[in-house]
Amino acid sequence: MTSVSLDTLDQARARSRGLGTLLRDPTDRAVAEVPGAASCSITVRRAGRLMTLAGSSGLPCGLDPRQYENGSGPCVDAAETGRPQYAPGLAAQTRRPEYTAYARAAVVRAVPALPLPVEGETGAALNLYGTRAGAPARGREAARSFAERAARAVNEAVRIERQRASAAGVRTAPLSRGVIDQAVGIVVARERTDAERAPARLRRASRDRHVKLRDLCAELVARTGGSPGRQ
Repeated sequence: MTSVSLDTLDQARARSRGLGTLLRDPTDRAVAEVPGAASCSITVRRAGRLMTLAGSSGLPCGLDPRQYENGSGPCVDAAETGRPQYAPGLAAQTRRPEYTAYARAAVVRAVPALPLPVEGETGAALNLYGTRAGAPARGREAARSFAERAARAVNEAVRIERQRASAAGVRTAPLSRGVIDQAVGIVVARERTDAERAPARLRRASRDRHVKLRDLCAELVARTGGSPGRQ
């Protein structure tokens, strides 16, 4: 699929079907187009914290959040340094032993991550997970080309999200926004849903439990091992 058709399709879906579809589709397409990629996710820094905005079907739960919790890992390093990160063989990795053990237990053997330039944000990455050593590192050129196109889709998604938030008059405090974004990322990774449906699940749980949304999110982040901010 050419970049023109990808951009046109993404923009049309963003307007007609919403943010979740825009971000979920590129992750599924990455799995189809990048040799050796078994699953894919998109990381973006929001309110000072990295979070997973979308994941492909089959994304192992916890792979992204473990990196965020440790402050280190291919997707964290790609987002923060702006440089591609390739871990083609986790069995031979001596860095990040806890994360490596967790990833291998999830049958992940290779974890390339490529930076995505996102307007107005300080870091983003396209994360690819392979179940065989050396993959999808063997498809580096295909991954790099796809990341360039995915960056345009992510920028479109972020732009639309900002427009909708402004139109709705959202005025959430930065620290509250940060902990809610963290919780959304956890729900996306754990339940394999997308960044559009995850907030609705959290709001529903907040109503059912008669707990403020921020308090519910802070509890979820704390249970997962994060450090929710305080107002």
